Amino acid sequence: MRPSWDEYFAKLVEDVSRRSTCTRRQIGAVIVNEGHEIVSTGYNGVVRGAPHCEDIGCIKDKMKIKSGTGHEICPAVHAEQNALLQAGKSARGCTLYLNAFPCKICARLMVNAGIKKLVVSGSYTDEEGLRILEDSKIQVSRVK
Repeated sequence: MRPSWDEYFAKLVEDVSRRSTCTRRQIGAVIVNEGHEIVSTGYNGVVRGAPHCEDIGCIKDKMKIKSGTGHEICPAVHAEQNALLQAGKSARGCTLYLNAFPCKICARLMVNAGIKKLVVSGSYTDEEGLRILEDSKIQVSRVK
């Protein structure tokens, strides 16, 4: 059976997330325009040139920091952030596909980038980002 567009792009998000070097969670993001064309992709990982967490260990694990907190300690750039950086102004009016809820920082970036819709195929411990998107009238839907 042919998948819907949301199912199709959610599957691509899973493939993109496999590039992540995070030892806690592999997150992927895909930004798609109204013509169902991929504008950009992103996955979570450390900044360019830094040693990967899968090689040196997770600082948040070492410090016993729970998921959804300690964003300022983690050296990673989130998948949504990487996808938005790659897309630039081309993200305006687009749909962002993600295999987790966005954190509050990423949600704010999505609002200011002009993302019109978020399709989520996973979850995250911190749901505040979803509230930010909903308050900003960004459509949020879920797909398996």
